[in-house]
Amino acid sequence: MGDRVLVTGGAGFIGSHVVDAMQEEGFEVVVVDTLESGGRENVHPDVPIVETDLRDPALSQAFQEHAPRYVCHLAAQASIAKSIRGPLVDADANIIGSLNVLEECRKSGVEKILFSSSGGAMYGEPVKLPCDEEHPVRPLSPYGAAKAAVELYLPIYSSLYGLKHSALRYANVYGPRQDPAGEAGVVAIFAGRMLDGEQVFINGSGEQERDFVYVEDIARANVLALTSGDDEAFNLGSGVGTSVNEICSRLCRLTGYALAPERRAQAEGEVFKIVLNTEKARDALGWEPRVSLEEGLSRTVESLRESRQRATN
Repeated sequence: MGDRVLVTGGAGFIGSHVVDAMQEEGFEVVVVDTLESGGRENVHPDVPIVETDLRDPALSQAFQEHAPRYVCHLAAQASIAKSIRGPLVDADANIIGSLNVLEECRKSGVEKILFSSSGGAMYGEPVKLPCDEEHPVRPLSPYGAAKAAVELYLPIYSSLYGLKHSALRYANVYGPRQDPAGEAGVVAIFAGRMLDGEQVFINGSGEQERDFVYVEDIARANVLALTSGDDEAFNLGSGVGTSVNEICSRLCRLTGYALAPERRAQAEGEVFKIVLNTEKARDALGWEPRVSLEEGLSRTVESLRESRQRATN
């Protein structure tokens, strides 16, 4: 079986960075992705891509053919708004799809699975800040409920079938390759519209706070969790809350954007303030975020500039 890692959603924003990090550490990687939101251009040409949905029989064939030792499960329906509009569609993708992955891990003798969970959508409105891993789980959206449901299955597969796991509860991940035209990812959406000279919109007061963590730090956490932190859940964030207004202001400076943002109604199903306590990840995984918010925002803006320049050449 060797040190082969199968990454679901590996052509997407976070997944492609995880693939890069795994390759840099010497792992052999295979990607499973529908390529609906991700792109082949995000993945090194040496990495095979199995183009399939997690609910398709081709998933089983991918496990049989590539026999991974580890699985990083990142593929998901990632929009809170879409989950509210269609809870059944969200559950089918994020719960049934994840169970299909767990079943293939069980049947194929996979040693460990890393599950891409949520440290914001799952906790709901915080009782205390920063939230640690023992915080009550009270999701405000079907998306958050689906993440919580899959986390309940993980220890069952560990105890019954010997499949080790780590649930990685991400904060608000941002960075290069995030879709500026998507529904998720305020940094990419703001930066993309600013660079194009288009109007920026802020939902509600803009004083809602998020814990922003750079995507390469998240990718590094996945590498560390392959061989440590078995059968545990870990928050992954910066431990610092930053308001949407502050993000907008910083990006205005980086892009030279001069228009005043317009206000819209507060979005449904989103918490107002969330900050994660990441001490457990530091102690068990040896992980801490390395990229500051200012550096990460600068890298993200520069990456978007370069992609626009390539598109016009």
